[in-house]
Amino acid sequence: MKITVVGAGAVGATTADNIIRRELAEEVVLLDIKEGVSEGKSLDIYQTAALLGFNTKPIGCTNDYEKTKGSDVVVITSGLPRKPGMTREELIGINAGIVKGVTENILKYSPDAIIIVVSNPMDTMTYLAFKEAGIPKQRLIGMGGALDSARFKTYLALAMDVSPLDIHGMVVGGHGDTTMIPLTRLATYNGIPVSNFLSAEELEKVAADTMVGGATLTKLIGTSAWYAPGAATLLLVESIVRNQKRIVPCSVYLEGEYGQNDICMGVPVVLGKNGWEKIIDLELNETEKAAFEKSAEAVRSMNGALNA
Repeated sequence: MKITVVGAGAVGATTADNIIRRELAEEVVLLDIKEGVSEGKSLDIYQTAALLGFNTKPIGCTNDYEKTKGSDVVVITSGLPRKPGMTREELIGINAGIVKGVTENILKYSPDAIIIVVSNPMDTMTYLAFKEAGIPKQRLIGMGGALDSARFKTYLALAMDVSPLDIHGMVVGGHGDTTMIPLTRLATYNGIPVSNFLSAEELEKVAADTMVGGATLTKLIGTSAWYAPGAATLLLVESIVRNQKRIVPCSVYLEGEYGQNDICMGVPVVLGKNGWEKIIDLELNETEKAAFEKSAEAVRSMNGALNA
């Protein structure tokens, strides 16, 4: 098993470190365009092997895609991070060119790879990568919903003063401050609806906090978050590599599901060795359906910027 992470910034390096510690592959390649960065971070990670007890070998390289040859899973984190006050839409012009080039180079050396897109704006970059790749839709996955759902569960746990390990809930729709849909109606505390513990007003606040979860962190630390995105990406990679069949909200290409076509958006999917294997129909109520349609309109608007 071989895994490649493209982009050795904070998110990419954290993702690679998580994958290596979990020993999900014999080799993990960390590639970056900036000279020496991926080599240095890979060496730094490898120097923890004797301390943490793993055998996976990290390999760093500068823009040498030949070293990624034969990768089973590839994670794309390349692109500029979001700065304070910057919207995901503003990233499109710059990051589209980066993601397009990365996708082309990856498939040149690993034509059978499953690709996970983390770059923002994530739904639009996933859509772009899918259109450029020309591979089965099941092998192209956007990470966003997994991260948004983790933030949702965190805010629920904080509001209830309980362990997030007992909270189950998910976020669907677009991966954006105004497009994501935290499904408070379906969230549970160890099988019990969270509405049994929180008022409608408290649940509204949890949903609102979730929707600006990324922007909140960007404002606090001056750039995009990396620990939770790295862990969310690990969740996808591990479910694929170990064929765990976990249900995770991911941005995937829709062809009629949830009433949408020719778009990548967050919906719950079963993740296994072949990528995403099945889309789960949550049977949204009328309010949630309307929110999903509104979210789709916003994502399509962002996608339109690809041709601008």
